[in-house]
Amino acid sequence: MNVSRTTPPRPLAVTAVFPQLAPLARPATRLHPRPGAPSPHESSVGGPLLWPADEPWPYCAQRHQWHEAPGDEWHEGPNAMVPVAQLYVRDVPLLRPPGQSDLLQVLWCPFEHPPEYKPPTALFWRSAAEVTQVLAAPPEPSAVEYDGYVPEPCVLAPEQITEYPHPMELSEELRQQLGDWSRWQAAGAGVDSSYASYPEEFYDTELSLAPGWKVGGWPPWGLTDPAARFCAVCDAGMVPLLTIASNEWDAGNGGWVPYEDQTLAALDDARVSNPPKVQVSRGNHLQLYVCPESPDHPHTDLIQ
Repeated sequence: MNVSRTTPPRPLAVTAVFPQLAPLARPATRLHPRPGAPSPHESSVGGPLLWPADEPWPYCAQRHQWHEAPGDEWHEGPNAMVPVAQLYVRDVPLLRPPGQSDLLQVLWCPFEHPPEYKPPTALFWRSAAEVTQVLAAPPEPSAVEYDGYVPEPCVLAPEQITEYPHPMELSEELRQQLGDWSRWQAAGAGVDSSYASYPEEFYDTELSLAPGWKVGGWPPWGLTDPAARFCAVCDAGMVPLLTIASNEWDAGNGGWVPYEDQTLAALDDARVSNPPKVQVSRGNHLQLYVCPESPDHPHTDLIQ
């Protein structure tokens, strides 16, 4: 595993100012991917998978068409999927694996497919102890739509934090309270006065949702209004599993930069703010959801 990463404490205890938020707290695990050379026996982003040598590698069967300059030829066919993340439960206890599984593997096709123009994803739960021989040379994709869909290998430094809902998921009454600057002033130290004209942004930016790759927590909204996701099999409300992010932070949420990265972050170094070099839909995030009733039910995803 990577060296640890530590998120600075939030500027204030938001539930002391707004007690209504206390029952809405959710645990999340920030993954903090950083450049490295992970092995198949480690949690990683973009690293090699502990994939059984006798198990077929997954291919995306949807239609692909790509062009090869040499010979000026066009090709069509299935495409080998690309490793996105491998997470061991020992590193991310927040995962809820089925049965004796202790390992989650996430792959996607490095092409955006209609109608929503996002990369199709596949999830695999397995028991690491049952993998006795690891596939040494997984197939490469025949083509990649964008380099941002082939993550650079990164080791992880998982860190558990607490999140609160995006403002759009809160009641109208609570949103109005968040917009009342006098309530924030009464909270005293820790409130950034630059937010006086739009105090609800202080909650949104500094107190609610952590940026970057994470497991669990609350959904980040923005491209769309909040929309509940329901299991196609049992109609249960689905829950966030993994956020695949196009950056670890940006200029608007620098307060979440871990202590260990603040020197480089001050230099606006893209190698730090996006180590996996992933770009989902040119700068958005892909969030995977799973059914809380059964991990065997199909997952779903959403770009935000």
